[in-house]
Amino acid sequence: MSSRRRRQARDVVLLAATLAVAAAPLGHRTGLLPTGGALGLVAVALLPLLWALAAGLLRLARGGLEQLDQRTGAGLVLAAGASAIPIATVVLSIGAPAIHDITTDTEDPPRFEAIVAVRGSASNPIEYRGPALAATQRAAYPDIQPLVLAGNPGDLAEVALAVVRELGWQVVAAEPFGSEEIRDTGRGSRRASERYRGVTIEATATTFWFGFKDDVAVRLRSAGGAPGVTTVDVRSISRVGIGDLGANAARIREFLDRLEAAVG
Repeated sequence: MSSRRRRQARDVVLLAATLAVAAAPLGHRTGLLPTGGALGLVAVALLPLLWALAAGLLRLARGGLEQLDQRTGAGLVLAAGASAIPIATVVLSIGAPAIHDITTDTEDPPRFEAIVAVRGSASNPIEYRGPALAATQRAAYPDIQPLVLAGNPGDLAEVALAVVRELGWQVVAAEPFGSEEIRDTGRGSRRASERYRGVTIEATATTFWFGFKDDVAVRLRSAGGAPGVTTVDVRSISRVGIGDLGANAARIREFLDRLEAAVG
């Protein structure tokens, strides 16, 4: 094969790889590609993209811009653009454990109810896996903790719902829970006192690139029965995959940061 034809073949492979990286998430979002097939397509496409990127950078390092012809420069730009999101995803997920269920309360995680019906039978089990999962999470994400805010759960739930919608999550349910207990004051009168009252918001978040569906439960309840103080707990679980590349922990952090800022 002549040098010209080899370069043409490389150009075709580079263009095909770029199109594959763009088509894989689109195919997954539209249901044309299963999760494994879409991820596999990206993994295969990254090989020629990384090769072109390395070759272009090597030539640039050796001789500067003067050594880059138009075709090599275009290939370098194309490879860098097409591989940017996959590379960034991998780099940002370094050190993330192979877990996909993260919560601020590992002893009593927020529960999903309404959302169970829309998850589908092929989704990851929604039952919390207990101490082993909790220990792994604490080691990887020690900063994932409950948020304590001034205010009652009902009022803060409105703010939390606004933040959920601001983040683009699809609200599935927002339900109060708890009960009221009537107690005798001992002076011939009776009053109602809150024993356990709060609100749970269930929502679905869709990831930017592949459109993966992750489910989120936000629980707001009185902090230790103290009036005017609310504990906010969040749980985020992926429907597919063993590991989440740190996505669920990042989602919880962003939500709690925005909620705290919104409450002031």
